[in-house]
Amino acid sequence: MDVHVHDGFEPLVSEAWLRGLVGKALEMLDEDGASLFIADDEVVAGLNGAHRGVGEPTDVLSFSFEHWGAYYGEGEAPFERVEGFVLPPGASPGLGEVVVSYPQANRQAVCAGRSVERELAALIVHGLVHLAGHDHEEEEEAAAMREVEGAILDALRLDGGACVPAVE
Repeated sequence: MDVHVHDGFEPLVSEAWLRGLVGKALEMLDEDGASLFIADDEVVAGLNGAHRGVGEPTDVLSFSFEHWGAYYGEGEAPFERVEGFVLPPGASPGLGEVVVSYPQANRQAVCAGRSVERELAALIVHGLVHLAGHDHEEEEEAAAMREVEGAILDALRLDGGACVPAVE
């Protein structure tokens, strides 16, 4: 599992805390691994524009190795799916990568009256559940996705504030 925190946010969020959270969520999803990047609005807006055709920041993006999302921009998506990336024998590519905008998570936390840690946990879990193949396009899918997310967040013991997963 790779965890990266954009310069400037390192004093605000612990990589160990993030690793514990992602590890517990992946364990509950029965998945091998994933990558997490805590970024700024500029990075997220650039990725959102390039990969979804939406040139503005968002809270969380999921880039799956298995499930491709819709492109909402004008015309064809400006990228091609690359097949056949070679890994060492027995290596798993993991599910993909989750990218979270720390500034957007902070704004949403303030608006909702909860801690930024609680908001980050919810966004990271949401992104990981997407990587595991869930979606919220249809109401039935959305309900199933909320149920999975809720179970993971409950297991992380979000007591109205900070998420405190065990770090091994």
